[in-house]
Amino acid sequence: MTEETPGFDEKPDVPSGATPDDAEPKAADPSSEAGAAPAGDATAQIAGLTAQLDQSRKALDERTADLQRLQAEFQNYRRRVERDRITVKEIAIANLLTELLPTLDDIGRAREHGELLGGFKSVAESLETVAAKMGLQQFGKEGEPFDPTIHEALMHSYAPDVTETTCVAILQPGYRIGERTIRPARVAVAEPQPGAQTVKAEDGSEAGDDKDNGPEEG
Repeated sequence: MTEETPGFDEKPDVPSGATPDDAEPKAADPSSEAGAAPAGDATAQIAGLTAQLDQSRKALDERTADLQRLQAEFQNYRRRVERDRITVKEIAIANLLTELLPTLDDIGRAREHGELLGGFKSVAESLETVAAKMGLQQFGKEGEPFDPTIHEALMHSYAPDVTETTCVAILQPGYRIGERTIRPARVAVAEPQPGAQTVKAEDGSEAGDDKDNGPEEG
């Protein structure tokens, strides 16, 4: 009788009710590995998209800041151009009206002497109206205090009836456009008489002394 070598023909123990296929070792399920790989790829894709979104947001913020800066510069440029335009216009008007001042002086002298008559009067008044519409204003009146910023003193005298340097005669009216003086008023001024205030002060003190030296009431 031949002796059998154990281990070659023996079959593994199979539980009752199990099929022979159950006894064979199962190979690794390829579908599980395939499912794990796409999950990692999706995470990487999300990370990449997030990075791209952050870069896009950063670029958008930079472009927005550039646009705001350009808009601010443009607004400043517009304001500067408008300011320069107004300044140039004012200078042009001032230059034109300055050239007309001698003519306006002649009209004023003719009016003072009663020579502003007929057609000349109509033309003169029309010219004055146009100059006023362009912003020309005349100033300078007798009796107003002397102001060296708007008055030019051509004559000087003393007067006992003034308490400060006063314009006593307007030799040539002044003109301004808005706050800009294009010609000062040329005037004759008078100052208080030297010693007049001292005399008044002495008179006042003497009157006070007389009052103090009056008879005492019993």
